[in-house]
Amino acid sequence: MKLNFRTGLLLAGLLFSMAATAQNKISFVEYDLDNGLHVILHQDNSTPIVAVTISYHVGSKNENPERTGFAHFFEHLMFEGSENIDRGEFDKIAMNAGAALNANTSFDRTFYYLLLPSNQLELGLWMESERLLHLRIDSLGVETQRSVVKEERKQSYDNRPYGTLMEKTFSTAFTEHPYRWMPIGSAESINNATLEEFMEFHSIFYVPNNATLSIAGDIDVEQTKQLVQKYFGDIPKGTKPIYRPSIVEPEKTAEVRDIVYDNIQLPAVVQAYHIPAMGTPDYYALSMLTTLLSDGESSRMTKSIVDKQQKAMFVGAFPFALEDPGLFLVFGIVNSGVTPEDLENAINDEILKAQTEELDEREFQKLRNKVENDFVSSNSTMAGIAESLSDYHMYFGDANLINTEIERYMAVTKADIKRVANQYLKKENRVVLYYLPKENQ
Repeated sequence: MKLNFRTGLLLAGLLFSMAATAQNKISFVEYDLDNGLHVILHQDNSTPIVAVTISYHVGSKNENPERTGFAHFFEHLMFEGSENIDRGEFDKIAMNAGAALNANTSFDRTFYYLLLPSNQLELGLWMESERLLHLRIDSLGVETQRSVVKEERKQSYDNRPYGTLMEKTFSTAFTEHPYRWMPIGSAESINNATLEEFMEFHSIFYVPNNATLSIAGDIDVEQTKQLVQKYFGDIPKGTKPIYRPSIVEPEKTAEVRDIVYDNIQLPAVVQAYHIPAMGTPDYYALSMLTTLLSDGESSRMTKSIVDKQQKAMFVGAFPFALEDPGLFLVFGIVNSGVTPEDLENAINDEILKAQTEELDEREFQKLRNKVENDFVSSNSTMAGIAESLSDYHMYFGDANLINTEIERYMAVTKADIKRVANQYLKKENRVVLYYLPKENQ
């Protein structure tokens, strides 16, 4: 059979996909302890490293609107120590064992990880079990972290150019849903919160039945099961109802525009479109659309708006992967001598092109290859594998999506990308913000 160039390109892409899928299949075992803790174990003995991670299904969307920032506050407080780990010693113990550690908080969950030499696995499990069962929550720790969090907010949001951009975007785009505030919360909420309020929040959300323990790396599965039972099996199950917001953001019917004056030199333009939650078919098409528009030097917006037209220092499109319906963001910083209106018009032209023009086969195959490469790369480390397994279980109840989610991306067609561009990237579904220098006020 004689193959033309297009058929050959498609066949090559298919073979690459099949080979990558087979080569990178990630095996794991998962089970629940009697207290509700979900455990996922992935064995890879190629390097003497193990990632011990624990995710709590609590983020800023689980907070009281009058007490925002609690989940992020506990991200810090969880490093204070426990009944058996002295204050300030958590980091030292980990680092003395050759470990790296950190945590992050999102709208939907909080994630903690320890990356250790595999002969220190038991230490890592003991440390995580200590702060799950015996976390120190007292006035000294709370006041210490209260100051730390408020200072972080000043440095990262209030005093940084464009620092309030995300906060302003989400608070304008959402009027009802708790995504309207950022995970860092408000300084006022943290200031006014009492020790008892922090303790109550902890007793609801930081319990085994609201957590996923995901371990990946140089382990023996059966031995690790015994260690997990030893350190986590006796921790009591939480007994209080776990708040999951059921608030649905009202459908937008008119464009919202606003101007923000900030301590900046160059104006910026933000467009935010409401989109479905992650895991939905349209989310995958929208995610591929952002890759097409702005991922890499050869992406459409970069080539056209930054390189050719020179209307922006930077322009990018980002889908927020959120448990509930989220946002598709387009953000650009104007070039010197260019107006925000000029940049917005250039952005709109690229969106219109995605809405009206057919995606050619070569560009589509390049897009698919880029998406597949990024997917494989995201699971190329033990920490990445442990986090992905945990997220897939927590959000979708299916940890095996670490092997199969790429099929959802590959099922997206050119027609799907064009359709979602028309369905969601429309004027009445968006917020537009202009960030301008304060002297223009």
